Amino acid sequence: MPANKDDGGWKSFVWNSEKGELLGRTGGSWFKILLFYVIFYGCLAAIFVGTIQAMLMTLSNYKPTWQDRVAPPGLSHTPRSEKTEVTFNTREIDTYLPYTRALRAFMAKYDEEKQRDQMQFEDCGEEPAENKERGELESDVGVRKACRFSRSLLGECSGLEDPDFGFKEGKPCIIVKLNRIVNFRPRPPTNNDSIPEEAQPKVQPNVMPIYCTNKREEDAGKIGEIKYYGIGGGFPLQYYPYYGKLLHPHYLQPLVALHFTNLTMNTDLRIECKVYGENIAYSDKDRYQGRFDIKFNIKS
Repeated sequence: MPANKDDGGWKSFVWNSEKGELLGRTGGSWFKILLFYVIFYGCLAAIFVGTIQAMLMTLSNYKPTWQDRVAPPGLSHTPRSEKTEVTFNTREIDTYLPYTRALRAFMAKYDEEKQRDQMQFEDCGEEPAENKERGELESDVGVRKACRFSRSLLGECSGLEDPDFGFKEGKPCIIVKLNRIVNFRPRPPTNNDSIPEEAQPKVQPNVMPIYCTNKREEDAGKIGEIKYYGIGGGFPLQYYPYYGKLLHPHYLQPLVALHFTNLTMNTDLRIECKVYGENIAYSDKDRYQGRFDIKFNIKS
């Protein structure tokens, strides 16, 4: 009998049919509580949506809002490898095949037949020139044309005549580019104060020069000749600024090919490459900001 009373009391608390109460409250009380929470959370949702909309109104679809905080562009290369080490044996094709495949895949978008559309591409010359201005980012101009960049400009490293990019002969090529930053205008060095003496002959108007040398003193004399292919042996200004993916969907970065023609075999060689310019900076925390280093070990 006591169990039945307890059971009845519990059921009566959940739903009291005589008083019309659910969990001790009438329907009118529950309606007021529900109405309060609907209004309360509705206001919270409206504040959240309003805040997001207000923030979106301050943003541009075409350029970063706080571009003054963007770091200078990084200098990257192809092929990339684990720990930036390029190790292969000239007599074993499987050891350098991943590198040549990566180079062929990267260079495919620079094929001339993909740059023939006159509505998407234009000729910007094969000599360094001034910035190619195509209007403001937020203007009515719309999609901008891109400068053509012919693979043939990369000479022996173009992959057009040598699909192995020199790896088979132990004279590897690597392709270098500056990472894209919307509306960035590189400024070439105006004097030689910040440039190593051996790199100073590469300074010329309208181009960002790149120079590579041994990273370690013990490697001096083991690197041999490095050939630089591209427009002016660096990054010419006519390919800048970049207007972003929406306005510059067909943009092609200018490339520089580094051809290591006489590396000492069967030893580790660490090489550092830097691009020079007034608004190019280097960071100890980011080994690709304006520079990179790469290690070669070629077995023969």
